[in-house]
Amino acid sequence: MAAPIIRIDSITKRYGPLTVLDGLSMEVLPGEKLALIGPSGSGKTTILRILMTLETISGGHIEVDGEQLYHMPRNGGLVPADERYLHRMREKIGMVFQHFNLFPHKCVLDNVTLAPMLTKGVAKAEAEKRAMELLDMVGMADKAKSMPAQLSGGQKQRVAIARALALSPKIMLFDEVTSALDPELVEEVLNVMRKLAAETDMTMLLVTHEMGFAHDFADRVLFFDRGKIVEEGKPDDIFRHPRQERTQTFLRKILAAGHRL
Repeated sequence: MAAPIIRIDSITKRYGPLTVLDGLSMEVLPGEKLALIGPSGSGKTTILRILMTLETISGGHIEVDGEQLYHMPRNGGLVPADERYLHRMREKIGMVFQHFNLFPHKCVLDNVTLAPMLTKGVAKAEAEKRAMELLDMVGMADKAKSMPAQLSGGQKQRVAIARALALSPKIMLFDEVTSALDPELVEEVLNVMRKLAAETDMTMLLVTHEMGFAHDFADRVLFFDRGKIVEEGKPDDIFRHPRQERTQTFLRKILAAGHRL
């Protein structure tokens, strides 16, 4: 068995008196496609934001690719990571957000090339060549010179995926990437993610309410509630034969709301 690429050990996350993650432990193997499901406020997005170092942890330890994420070695022990260390660790991870977060004043091509040029010192010509390859992969090469305001929501999200891939991360995080889209645009984004899952060995963590997609996409599904993992297993086990009553209740409500498996 390969060593986990992500190892989360007893992490806690608090906002004042509110505990969002409560002693959470989980592991993700290299290349694994993981779907995180559960009610709003159960801690799913918080996990992604913590892995991206957009949020800090209140306790516990996280390892990414064999290295501590929030602590760095010094004098035989561990101390809180400084910004330089965190910057290096962030390069291992890419994230696609619910609301795209494209730079509105830069064209599609510039949105994709900016990070490799700024953070890795990639030459402009090389960055643009790679960006065009990625835009072609997500079906957006013909929009390279367009501004974000000229794109549909689905097109913006596909550009955001290309931008996250431009730094060649080992791990990709997807946070409700279709929830801000009109229903007819959802499928074009899901198709790009299906292609990524099928054609790359990248580790992928997906937070979604698209249960049918989660079933088809994931190697393993984790059901969260109140900052804890209530149940985990293969997609068929979770979606067709959930053991825990809380999982059963959640899935009944999701299906009653019109989501399909």
